[in-house]
Amino acid sequence: MSMPISLTALNTLGLNQHCASLVEVTSKNELITRCIELYQQQNPMLILGGGSNLVFTDDFQGTVVKVSTTGIVIDQDDDFYYLTVQAGENWHHLVEYCLSREIYGLENMALIPGTVGAAPIQNIGAYGVEFNRFCHQIQFLQLDTGKLVHFDNDQCHFGYRESIFKQQLKNLAVITEVTLKLAKQWQAVTNYGPLQHLDPATVTARQIFDCVCHVRQSKLPDPKKLGNVGSFFKNPVVSKDVYNTLKTRYAALVGYPQGDDHYKLAAGWLIEQAGLKGFNIGDAAVHQEQALVLVNLGNASGKEVCQLALYVIQTVFNKFGVRLQPEPRILGSAGEIDINE
Repeated sequence: MSMPISLTALNTLGLNQHCASLVEVTSKNELITRCIELYQQQNPMLILGGGSNLVFTDDFQGTVVKVSTTGIVIDQDDDFYYLTVQAGENWHHLVEYCLSREIYGLENMALIPGTVGAAPIQNIGAYGVEFNRFCHQIQFLQLDTGKLVHFDNDQCHFGYRESIFKQQLKNLAVITEVTLKLAKQWQAVTNYGPLQHLDPATVTARQIFDCVCHVRQSKLPDPKKLGNVGSFFKNPVVSKDVYNTLKTRYAALVGYPQGDDHYKLAAGWLIEQAGLKGFNIGDAAVHQEQALVLVNLGNASGKEVCQLALYVIQTVFNKFGVRLQPEPRILGSAGEIDINE
């Protein structure tokens, strides 16, 4: 019987869980071969990128496939750059890579943790920009057929922190590479939060990048020092009526119009107003500086993190009538579970 392998260094919450076996793959062919083998053996399998979007609540009784594939290829036509990026590339490194080559557009999403292969699953986003704005094509291995498939942007069914990879293709798709399409005629996006003071007519991509990095570093704790998965909750989207009702009661309510009679509320503001900054269950705590972040003060278990998340959800619901949804994936011994289980 082989010894269980620690996952503590492979998840940014720093949770002390183990897996039955671990495979690290460094080429696309190896990723495909290993995943088909494991799928056919009907072994529980977890595809792991940066481990920045996972909450382990138990030891994983299967194989963790750590995706460490790298490579970026640039093509272009008159109007666009096309970047084909391997799934294991670090997202923030890609943003820096583009900036250094004067390929602009991704700067609002600087310092989002994790890998490029995980980006489409969540449709990651920050400061007014989401991944799907630049997604040209996703290549993935479909496990039940063993075939490599290409989806264009529309086929991915992107939504707010949503995609087909979290829905119909959940547990069936292993993203192998991503192709991004970035316009040569760059347009700054500065209409969100801390970027609103920048002048879109004169601002540079580097200034947006620097501003985003500064804000994120001041608000979000470094997971190497204090375990976390970044934003733990999605910003809830509510109807215009609900927004107006709340706004009359809470004049300082933070909300952004979504263009279809809906508003996106700032989950961090709701949690803070519910008086939960610094609240803890065991070593799992709501961050003192940024209420949207749950942190591991040292020896938190995944179960404590989930207990805390459920307490936050219930408290916010009791006060505002708005139900928060967790952003990270909650993992049990054989795969993803519902946080309420």
